[in-house]
Amino acid sequence: MYKIGITGGIGSGKSTVCALFREQGVAVYDSDAEAKRLMAESADLRHRLIEAFGEECYNAEGLDRKYLASKVFGCEEALQRLNSIVHPAVREDFRVWAERQRGSYVVLESAILFEAGFENEVDATLAVMAPLEERVRRTMERDGVEREQVMERIKHQMSDDELHARADRTLVNLRREYLESDVEQLHKMYCYEARR
Repeated sequence: MYKIGITGGIGSGKSTVCALFREQGVAVYDSDAEAKRLMAESADLRHRLIEAFGEECYNAEGLDRKYLASKVFGCEEALQRLNSIVHPAVREDFRVWAERQRGSYVVLESAILFEAGFENEVDATLAVMAPLEERVRRTMERDGVEREQVMERIKHQMSDDELHARADRTLVNLRREYLESDVEQLHKMYCYEARR
């Protein structure tokens, strides 16, 4: 199965692009949502998270994401420990999922495609970008947060220059109508590449 990794910073429109691929009939694996599912459902992951971060990781409702976030926020070592537990589980889940899919290719959506080493799981990568002010505006509207909070998140993400240098292709998201046409063209290209 041919695999495409799609990434992009906050507010770039990565999820919109993935939704447009879904409209083309392409199966999309949302690594963020699947990581949350695995942390909630996998007994092995649960055991390892409790071992690393304490019993408080889980409560009566399941995974306590706020508690876990408080343990890793601002602590690089704790974040790396969390990632070393979760990323391999997501990688394996993606491999199994991809084998079950039909169609010419599948998409792996990940905000941290390169940081997590997920680019090694795909055949081609696509970075979605947008002008900084547009990203800030979209995120403020979507999440109901202040500009400073958005800028803080952006500061901790890979820069557009680095994404551009590392991705096989880049897609600049300016307007929805352009995006639809761009995704249609990319879909044709990926179908062609998958057949080769």
